[in-house]
Amino acid sequence: MSHGRNPVELLALGISHKTAPVALRELVALTESQTKKVVQELAATAEVHEAVAISTCNRTELYMVVGDPVEAETRLLGMLARRAGIRPTELAGIIYSPRNCDAARQLYRVTSGLESMIVGEAEVQGQVRRAYEAALAAGTTGPLTNRLFSAALQTGKRVRTETQIGSQRTSVSTVAVDLAGEAVGDLTARDVVIIGAGETSELTARALADRGVGTIFVANRRAARARAMAERVGGIVVSLDELPARMTAADIVVSSTSASHHLVEVDDLEVVMEARGGRPLVLIDIAVPRDIEAACADVPGVTLYDIDDLQAVVARNLGVREAERAQAEEIVEEEIQRFARWMGQLDVRPTIADLRHHGEEIVDDVLAENEGRWETASPRDLDRVDAITRAVMQRLLHEPTIRLKALPEAGSPVHGRLQIVRELFGLDTQVAAPTRSEADGAPSAHDDTTDALDPADNVRTLGERRRRRAAP
Repeated sequence: MSHGRNPVELLALGISHKTAPVALRELVALTESQTKKVVQELAATAEVHEAVAISTCNRTELYMVVGDPVEAETRLLGMLARRAGIRPTELAGIIYSPRNCDAARQLYRVTSGLESMIVGEAEVQGQVRRAYEAALAAGTTGPLTNRLFSAALQTGKRVRTETQIGSQRTSVSTVAVDLAGEAVGDLTARDVVIIGAGETSELTARALADRGVGTIFVANRRAARARAMAERVGGIVVSLDELPARMTAADIVVSSTSASHHLVEVDDLEVVMEARGGRPLVLIDIAVPRDIEAACADVPGVTLYDIDDLQAVVARNLGVREAERAQAEEIVEEEIQRFARWMGQLDVRPTIADLRHHGEEIVDDVLAENEGRWETASPRDLDRVDAITRAVMQRLLHEPTIRLKALPEAGSPVHGRLQIVRELFGLDTQVAAPTRSEADGAPSAHDDTTDALDPADNVRTLGERRRRRAAP
C-alpha cells in the first residue's frame, strides 16, 4: 500500500481478555476523552498516518496506517507501557500486533463478535462504530481506515443477519444478570443499584427488569443521562452521594462506568456492610478500569465479581453452535479476501495509470513531431490517423494492464513487480501513490476498470490541434 509517495502498512496493536487479565487490561483502557487524545497524539507522529482506537471492557486495540511497522510498534509499546506504569518488555508478552490483512481480519472478527468473551455478543458492533466515529470526529482517519472500518461494520452486520450466532444469551449484560441470579437465587423483588448510564448499564437494567427485580436505582455522574435511562427502564435516579445509603438497602450492585478511579472503595464498603447488619451484598463490576476496588472482595458478607468472572458463566450457558461459528468464520474470510483484493488494487492502479499516461505522451510526441506532414490532410483523415495511433498504443498496453490487475489475485509480490514494470517503461522508479478517491473506492483519474481512454483527457488529436490554430 502507499500513502503519499511512500509505502505504508496497516498495523493493529492490541490487548484483550485472551492475552491478559483485567488487572492488566485496565491499565491500558481508555475513556472516551482519552481515546480522542490518544489517536490525535498518534496521528501527529511521523510514524502514524491514520489511527483509530477501540477500548471496551475486554480489549484495547489501536488500528493504524504506518510507514515503518517495526519502528511504530516499538514506539507504541513504549507509549502504552508508560500509561500502564510497567516496562515495555512486560507489555510485549501480552500484546498482539497483526499487519495488513491479518490486522483487518482481527477487526472483522472483533466486529462480528468472534473475538468476544461472549461469542456473538451484539454490543461490540456499536462499540466499534462509536470508536470509528470518534476517530472521524478527531480527524485521524484516512482512506485506508475509512475503507477498513466501513467494511468491518458491514461484515459484522452480515454475520448477524446470515447466522444465528447472536441468538443465545450473548452479551456481557445478560450474562452478568445470570451471575447475579446464581449469587442471590431468585431475583424477584430484589432491589438493584446500577452505577453508570451507558449502553451496557441500560442493557443490564433491562435484563434485570425482565427477571422481575424490585426497584432499580440509577446513579451516574451526569444526572441528565441517569434520568433518561431511568425513564426508559422504569428506575429511580439517585446521586453518587446517595450511593452508600442505597447500597445499604439494596441486594445487588452492578457498576459499569468509564471512570478512571474507583467509585466503591474498601473503607466506604465496610461502613455500608456494618449498616446492613450482616445481610450479604452482591457486587458485579463489569467496568474496565474497574469501578470497585478489588480488595472489597475481602470484606465479610460481600461477593464481588469482575469482568473475568463472567467467563465461567459463558462456558456453561453460551452454547453457541459450532455450525453457526463456522458459518460466521466463512463470512469473515470471504470479506477479508475482498479487502485483500482492494488493498492489492490500491498498489496497482497508480502504475497502470502512469503506464497509460506514458503511452499517451509518446503518442502525443510522435504526432507533434510529424504534424507538418499532415498539412494537406483533411480533419477527418487527421482524426483517423490519431485514432489508429492510439488504438495501437492501447493494444500494446492491454496485456500488461491485464497482468498488472491480476497480480493481487495471484498472490504475487506486488511491490517488487511494479518496480520492475516502472523501470522497464522508464516511469518514475518509486511506486506512485493512489489518490484519496482511489483509496476510498471512488472513480478517479486512475480508474482502471476499462481500457477505454477518457474522452475528457487533456490530450488533443491532430484534428483538434489544427482546429485550435484556425480558431480566431
